[in-house]
Amino acid sequence: MNPKISDFGMARMFGGNNSQTNTAAKLLEHRFCFMLISGYMAPEYAIEGFFSIKSDVFSFGVLILEILSGKKNTGFYQKDSLNLLGHTWELWTSNRGVELMDPALDSPKPAVLRYINIGTAVCPRKSK
Repeated sequence: MNPKISDFGMARMFGGNNSQTNTAAKLLEHRFCFMLISGYMAPEYAIEGFFSIKSDVFSFGVLILEILSGKKNTGFYQKDSLNLLGHTWELWTSNRGVELMDPALDSPKPAVLRYINIGTAVCPRKSK
């Protein structure tokens, strides 16, 4: 079995073949869907309503970090961190990235650190 990761529902929600669009008006129409997927939204999309291919890359990064940590980005609480991404950045920048690793993972630490590096690379601390 080869699991596949795809489609966070954004394309169906907003339609069209646009590679970038402002979706603020559409968000008001889809408030419930917005709440379900908000933990995977890129900051520029969640704040300003600008959707692009980069939004999917950000969502994939969040998913990588959730798999590695065994925790969800939404509903995550850690002292002094707003969410899983903030907590990951705190650990990563203080060279304690391995602390993010879910104890149930059977992967070697260097491999996990490489995956955390990928997750933090596609989920930048500051939106560009």
